[in-house]
Order: sequence, then structure tokens, then C-alpha cells
Amino acid sequence: MKNEKLKKEFTDEKTGISYTLVGNYYLPNLTLEQEEKITLNKYGLLRLDYLKKHKKADYIILFMNKELHKHLRVIQELAQTRVNELIEQLKANSDLTEDMKNTDILYWVGTMNAIKNQAEEIVLKELIYV
Repeated sequence: MKNEKLKKEFTDEKTGISYTLVGNYYLPNLTLEQEEKITLNKYGLLRLDYLKKHKKADYIILFMNKELHKHLRVIQELAQTRVNELIEQLKANSDLTEDMKNTDILYWVGTMNAIKNQAEEIVLKELIYV
């Protein structure tokens, strides 16, 4: 066996892949490009589940183009903002006052829960399940 001096690194001109010498073998310098990681909230998880079950083609396209996490982040931010806006609008249209927190707590809590549920139902139909 000849004692040849091997290059530490080289790039294949055909493929454009660079290689590094490890022991007696050249290994390709491959990296996996990843999407940014985000923490999904309720709306992001619901959207992801809906895409997987009912919009498989859209899910695969977003996933393959590395746009799935960006899409889910945008949807969950829009959904949270819209829910908060709707709660404020519905609260303004109801007969709730801040005094009711102290005088009739059960009525106030029940009404606020109904308003929140109504706002979430609207957002689910507008943004999540489309």
C-alpha cells in the first residue's frame, strides 16, 4: 500500500457535495435543514390535527415546503388575537358590569364562560376548520 497524503477535505465537482476524511474514509458533509420550532397552543394543535385528518394534501405541501410551523404559528396568533377581540366585543354588548363580580359572582362567571365559548366557536369556524 502506498503511503499517499490524503486531503482532509474536498468537494466533488459533479454533485457539489463536500467530503471530510475520517480515518481511511471520506464521509459527506450533509446537514438537515430544519424548520424553526415553536410551542403550539390550543389553536395551533387544533389546526395541525385538522390538516392531518381532513386536508392531507395541504398538510403534505406545507410540510414538504418547510412552511408548516410558520403556518401554524400565524394561525394560532391570529386565533388568539381574534378570540380576545371577540370576547371584548361580546362583553360590551352584554349586560355585564364590574360590580357583578362582587354582587352576583355566579351570574358573572356563567356569562363570561358563555361569551368565551361563543368567541372560541366563531374563531374555530373562521380560522381553524377551513
